[in-house]
Amino acid sequence: MANNYADPRDRAFIAEDNARLRGDLDADYAALGAILQRRGVNIEAVTANVASFGVAIPSWGVGTGGTRFARFPGKGEPRNVFDKLEDCAVIHGLTGATPTVSLHLPWDHTDDMPALRQRATALGLGFDAVNSNTFQDRPGQQLSYKYGSLTHTDPDVRAQAVEHNIDCIRIGKLLGSKALTVWIGDGANFPGQQHLTRAFERYLESTAQIYAALPSDWRMLIEHKMYEPAFYTTVIQDWGSSLMAAQTLGPKAFCLVDLGHHAPNVNIEMIVARLVHARRLGGFHFNDSKYGDDDLDTGCIDPYRLFLIFNELVDAQWRQAPDFHPAHMLDQSHNVTDPIESLMTSAIELQRAYAQALLVDRQALADYQQQNDALMAAQTLKRAFTTDVQPILARARLQKGAAIDPIGTYRRSQYRLGCAERRPAAQSFGGGIV
Repeated sequence: MANNYADPRDRAFIAEDNARLRGDLDADYAALGAILQRRGVNIEAVTANVASFGVAIPSWGVGTGGTRFARFPGKGEPRNVFDKLEDCAVIHGLTGATPTVSLHLPWDHTDDMPALRQRATALGLGFDAVNSNTFQDRPGQQLSYKYGSLTHTDPDVRAQAVEHNIDCIRIGKLLGSKALTVWIGDGANFPGQQHLTRAFERYLESTAQIYAALPSDWRMLIEHKMYEPAFYTTVIQDWGSSLMAAQTLGPKAFCLVDLGHHAPNVNIEMIVARLVHARRLGGFHFNDSKYGDDDLDTGCIDPYRLFLIFNELVDAQWRQAPDFHPAHMLDQSHNVTDPIESLMTSAIELQRAYAQALLVDRQALADYQQQNDALMAAQTLKRAFTTDVQPILARARLQKGAAIDPIGTYRRSQYRLGCAERRPAAQSFGGGIV
């Protein structure tokens, strides 16, 4: 890197930074191990599980997000999908928790997809689900999605949207992806604007064509959203509509849960439990929210809710629930922070919630539930949640050659300043996520 900036992916640089912190980590890890041993928990087993946990980085997440009113570009933003991969590799190199990237098309389109896959492999990255975009018009697009895409009243618009999704599958096959995420903004802003039943039927008709194009080893992840950009009603507005669609389409269709796509105070962990029971939990878009679809850093508002969701996931593992293999991806918009720092923090928070859920005494919890002992059942969860698992997370990173202190190591590398020199700033006055 120019001007003596360090490469934060360099193992020697990471190891040098870790050396300063290794002694304290060893002491903290030993102390926590002794505490957990008294509870009958093997800290090494928990650490191994945490080390194996991975979450996909959304390609759009490494750029500065925006609001409906304005966007304020950050220094050294990625200019193209290859730059995005470079930033994603930094996140994975420092956390060891983000081995895959989820692309958004056509935002991430390139004329040389094989070269993109080759570059990702060189950076130690793979590709997760590809995401289709029929919620906005693009330059050169023949027909507009202003009044819908897969559910539009015009069959030609629907055909255009279907073809885009099928093209995403083709691109995903070139990249080694195994899933297509379908989210549409179709809906209505006024009562009476749209025939609610016929719109849903058109959705099923369109997605059936996409489903038919899926390779045998692929999955379709159906994402719901309560509102925005359609504020009166959205065609796939909740997990019930998503589940109905998945069950109608076939065994390769699953439901995707975005933590911000629900009404306030909705019990998301119960939705997770229901989808596990229905064998249709496809995966997650992790983020956090205060009011709605805020796309804030994961765990920054309600870490206990995140823990409760992972409690359901670990419970499903413990029970060996059938057809249980959910995908994990972050989905965030970073307006006032360095996106790389936010994504690293969020990936770590997911591992934290997972580690805490692994500490729940499953048998004791089941007994308290059977005995209707509400207080002790709740306390069993709280005991796991309030355990400081930071030494486990740091040890898991250390074992994978990642950073004990990812944020600190990243800042000492001055990677962002180096990017600012290599990537000329692009002026932007628009709103929205790019």
